[in-house]
Amino acid sequence: MKFCVIGLGRFGYQVASSLAEHGMDVVGVDNHETIIDSIKDRITQPICMQINDEEDLKSIGADEVDTVIVAMGDFAQSILITALLKRKLKVPRVITRSISPIHKEILNLVGADQVVLPEQEVGKRLADTLSLPFKSLIQVTPDFSISLIQAKESLVGSQVKDIEDNYEVKCIAKKTNDEVLLISESYIIKAKDNLIISGNNRNLAKISKI
Repeated sequence: MKFCVIGLGRFGYQVASSLAEHGMDVVGVDNHETIIDSIKDRITQPICMQINDEEDLKSIGADEVDTVIVAMGDFAQSILITALLKRKLKVPRVITRSISPIHKEILNLVGADQVVLPEQEVGKRLADTLSLPFKSLIQVTPDFSISLIQAKESLVGSQVKDIEDNYEVKCIAKKTNDEVLLISESYIIKAKDNLIISGNNRNLAKISKI
């Protein structure tokens, strides 16, 4: 897949670098030469220029990629670029960074496929994680998580199927050091097993407290 990241501040820089690490073809655009110099060996195509209009977007090949991430922090400019990408260039997927709720509303109106508020989302995710009585690996929704729970003594000797039936959760695997092993319903829980379990937060909390 081919991506274009416009604006290589802290958010855009991280997105572009991580996509490239995952083997993606990444075009990164910023008008600061020092930033382009620092990322040029990480991504496929670094471009130093100011994006102002439709012609600028065509010149960087934004109309030829699968996804454009508009990561620039300028309120008005990000709205304009998002609108041009969706309405003029018909880019299949445009993801835009927002700096406020009202900014997000406008970006949705002009056609952004996805709007992210990095600071707000990271802060909320951290608060949610800290408030859960178990280690949440992925919070799928506010009420549903995939968690890592160490088996308490009361669970040792039980089958995975018993835990799933009693607590209405799904035991996916166990983690040993850095290795994750899938386990079946007939697996017998051992002392200090680190279990990867998905389910409703209330049910996960019950398991972590027993």
